Amino acid sequence: MFRRSLIVALVGLALSSVAGAAERVLTVFAAASLTDVLQDIGAAYTADTGVPVRFSFAASSALARQIESGAPVDAFVSADQDWMDYLAERGLVDASSRTNVASNSLVLIAPLDSTVDIRIARGFRLADALGARGRLATGDPAVVPVGRYAQAALTTLGVWSAVEKRVVAADNVRTALNFVARGEVPLGIVYATDVRTEPKVKVIDTFPANTHEPITYPVAATKTGGASALAFVRYLSGTKAQASFAQAGFGKP
Repeated sequence: MFRRSLIVALVGLALSSVAGAAERVLTVFAAASLTDVLQDIGAAYTADTGVPVRFSFAASSALARQIESGAPVDAFVSADQDWMDYLAERGLVDASSRTNVASNSLVLIAPLDSTVDIRIARGFRLADALGARGRLATGDPAVVPVGRYAQAALTTLGVWSAVEKRVVAADNVRTALNFVARGEVPLGIVYATDVRTEPKVKVIDTFPANTHEPITYPVAATKTGGASALAFVRYLSGTKAQASFAQAGFGKP
């Protein structure tokens, strides 16, 4: 009888430990452009703390709206300030935890075998570079951060109206990157770091930083994230995580 009780107690303890471990899994929603670097940082965080990290990558707009709809999320990393503001205004993130962890630049890209040779400048002939039927891939300017940056840059340079109707409005930056990598479009606008993840594309030129708002990545714990989320947010600003961002081509926050 004693032995049976002991076994039941040990089984209960094991199940409790498993449940406790499951409860400790950290769920992080993050912009698609951070896919590779955050997976590396997440693995390092787990190795350092024993806390598993589960990521969901998509456009910042889609993720913010999922959080607004009640998705169980501990922390959010956006590709722009606007979508973090969106959640802050609704009281869904811990404003005191909000901080920028990285920056990026905007580039014009083409398939690796492309012969396009064009320099970005005011009034540059982007429409001509697309050819008679070619289209330009980037994020949906209405909601996706990279598309917003692209529209702003092209508007500043005076060429948006010439290509507006030829834009392929992708649901996130990695989708736009894939359109170019597969040769489905002759040109695209993505972040500089995305190009490093795809060997089938090349950078034609980089947009001047003064043609668009600074590309920064804010992170914040959600209101339901708790201490574990705050710890992860702090980790992203630490030496090890910042070294990973730099190695992946991101700029300082």
